[in-house]
Amino acid sequence: MKKTVSLLTGIAMSAVLSATALAQTAVNFTNQAPENGNIVIGVYEGGELGQYGASIDSKSNKGLSHAISASGFDGKVMTTKVVPAPVGAGYEQILLVGLGAKGADVSALQWQKIGGNAVQKAVSAFKSAPAMIFDVSEDASANIAFGAKLGSYYFDKYYTDDSRHRSQDELEIVTGQSDQAERLYEAELDPVANAMWYTRDISNEPSNVIYPESFVERWTEHFKGMDNIKIKVIDEKEMQELGMGALYGVGRGSKRPPRMMIVEYMGGNKGDNPVVIAGKGITFDTGGISMKNPPNMWNMKFDMSGAASAMGTVHALAGRGAKVNVVGIAALAENMPGGNAQRPGDVVTSMSGKTIQIRSTDAEGRLVLADGIYYGDTTYNPPLLVDLATLTGSASRALGSDYAAVFSRHDDLIEKFTAAGKETGDEVWHLPLNENHFKAIENNVADVMNSGPDAPGASAGAAFIGTFVRDTTNWVHLDIAGIAYSDKPSATKASPGSRAYGIRLLNAYIKEHFEGK
Repeated sequence: MKKTVSLLTGIAMSAVLSATALAQTAVNFTNQAPENGNIVIGVYEGGELGQYGASIDSKSNKGLSHAISASGFDGKVMTTKVVPAPVGAGYEQILLVGLGAKGADVSALQWQKIGGNAVQKAVSAFKSAPAMIFDVSEDASANIAFGAKLGSYYFDKYYTDDSRHRSQDELEIVTGQSDQAERLYEAELDPVANAMWYTRDISNEPSNVIYPESFVERWTEHFKGMDNIKIKVIDEKEMQELGMGALYGVGRGSKRPPRMMIVEYMGGNKGDNPVVIAGKGITFDTGGISMKNPPNMWNMKFDMSGAASAMGTVHALAGRGAKVNVVGIAALAENMPGGNAQRPGDVVTSMSGKTIQIRSTDAEGRLVLADGIYYGDTTYNPPLLVDLATLTGSASRALGSDYAAVFSRHDDLIEKFTAAGKETGDEVWHLPLNENHFKAIENNVADVMNSGPDAPGASAGAAFIGTFVRDTTNWVHLDIAGIAYSDKPSATKASPGSRAYGIRLLNAYIKEHFEGK
């Protein structure tokens, strides 16, 4: 099959310039504690202090120990309390942060949550985060810094009232192992934090700013200067030449044409087939002719979260120079009910040659992925193909905001992804995929249909996507509809909106199972 793609050269940058990315928080490590102002101090259970805390306690004639005891602060993990600084300490106020029992086995994820929680509580108490003092190991310090950077992100760029701004220009981590912690952080963790920052930023932007063409422009800018990166873009004309009727059909109703963005990162052995990560990129979803309920339509800007996380994962791997080959694919379209929009009952032909009857134009994510994953599967012959998509309300209703639904033909992959999810906090839950789900999408007009009254939602959506993946390919489908975004804060996500779900999961999975092999 002929494969025609164009190299990206000189895309107009108007969207990028008109809505620049939110400046990232810089994280600095030092072994010198400040001498005045407000500070944050880590405290173990029972009020036990580390080296820096003990020094402050000595200067204040045990005043810090007394303040901790008098306040009733117990030092349990994730607890915080603001106390007045004791006389002689030289500070104004101190935010106490619980570290749990000294010597306890604390996971990297827990240290990240401690860091993110500390920043958020500091910003609430002091309007900005002062120096944070933690007498912990270099690994723990690096993970605290990682969580702190994620926890400091706040999408406040459109506020005109300065008092509402919560973004932090920089954070300072004080630790006795500052040099070692900084090296670990910059090599392994900051690239992932940067990628998650960009992913959140792009996902949180309104759809008048991020649409297929500007999505490509913004990510192209973020990848600029990175080693081993090659970017290709397929436009609407090339889609038709390649037979991508499913992706093109979704974008037909919009004045903003569809795009497919392909980012190749070849940091591994020459000749090794790359892992492929494909993402659903519906930059706004009205439902098309099958119109959505208007009161809930405003947050459909997040329907491109899968594509953003696919790009973010590649950015994270490239940022830390991972010894692996990976390709990210963003299948991008705006689903609008224009005069040229496809209709329920229409039949389109996918790149694979399989025909699809459109039962609902609001089941559009699986359509763009049909061409995206087929392109990735047949072009790169990957050892692993993963897709991420805000695909079905049924996955969200089944699992809420705690898990992404994971589907695969391969049980061993499910087990490995479940383990990686628990390690990183991007958790998954296995939902069924069997022959009945593939039968449920069979159609009496075309080969398959994209929706139907008897097709069980999440599993049928997975079966539809799986129809366009070869049986021999190791494939994992992540339905992230319930977990891609949330208005509720968490320790490492203060801002309402995108979670950048999937980047930590895939970064960890690829690091363990593919890097250097």
